[in-house]
Amino acid sequence: MFRESEYKVAAGLPALLFFLAVIALAVTALVRGAGQPSPVTVLTAILVIVFAAVMLAGLFIVNPGEAKALVLFGDYRGTVKRAGFWFANPFLTKKRISLRVRNFETAKLKVNDARANPIEIAAIVVWKVVETAEALFEVDDYQKYVTVQSESAVRAVAQRYPYDSHDESEHSLSTHTDEISASLMKALQERLQRAGVEIIEVRISHLAYAPEIAQAMLRRQQATAIIAARYKIVEGAVGMVENALEMLGAKDIVHLDEERKAQMVSNLLVVLCSERDASPVVNAGSIYQ
Repeated sequence: MFRESEYKVAAGLPALLFFLAVIALAVTALVRGAGQPSPVTVLTAILVIVFAAVMLAGLFIVNPGEAKALVLFGDYRGTVKRAGFWFANPFLTKKRISLRVRNFETAKLKVNDARANPIEIAAIVVWKVVETAEALFEVDDYQKYVTVQSESAVRAVAQRYPYDSHDESEHSLSTHTDEISASLMKALQERLQRAGVEIIEVRISHLAYAPEIAQAMLRRQQATAIIAARYKIVEGAVGMVENALEMLGAKDIVHLDEERKAQMVSNLLVVLCSERDASPVVNAGSIYQ
């Protein structure tokens, strides 16, 4: 397994000036010896110029937010992450890799949730490279690897949770976004650990029922919402009726037998639970007529 190591490099500007000076001296020697050429002098000057030109190939630049992995004849020697102008062995192959934060959106995946309902889901993944050696040498193409593994993690997590939950203690894809994002991040980080990639954030960007069941699920959600609303209305109405009877008895306003209490409860529940405003009827006699 490849592990990142730091490669010690020399400053590039002094090296550049030195080799340019060497080339200038060699050219000057050739010019001065043009009148009386000496094979040894000419050969030495040419070799010096060639050597200096080859050494100039060891100069390279590391821009902010990137790194250069150095490889010598197939052997990884280290990575330079410090931005600047540097000099190293000219025979080193310098592979550029970005350390900037990147993001992409996965394709819309069609999967079955925990209740076997077909849904469509997509996520936005924010990531960056932290281990250059692993990213370059442990996987074939780390960017493609991140894309494929992200879709795999989204698919796996979507299958563990229902689209919607009717129990507050049960996590669902549509209502518990923070918990789902944390689960996605954990699953994705486990998959991308060998690629030297750090996951910064994962968020669901698209979530919907598959088209073939969307209408049926919409009707079910509407029915569920209506039932939940009715339940709250009835619960509140019962509490109000109970409170009214207790207050009437405590203040000794009126004494009702069981039959009249039942009739009063029925009337109050009709008024409180009705979707329309009730039309009052004034009783001109007593409560028993």
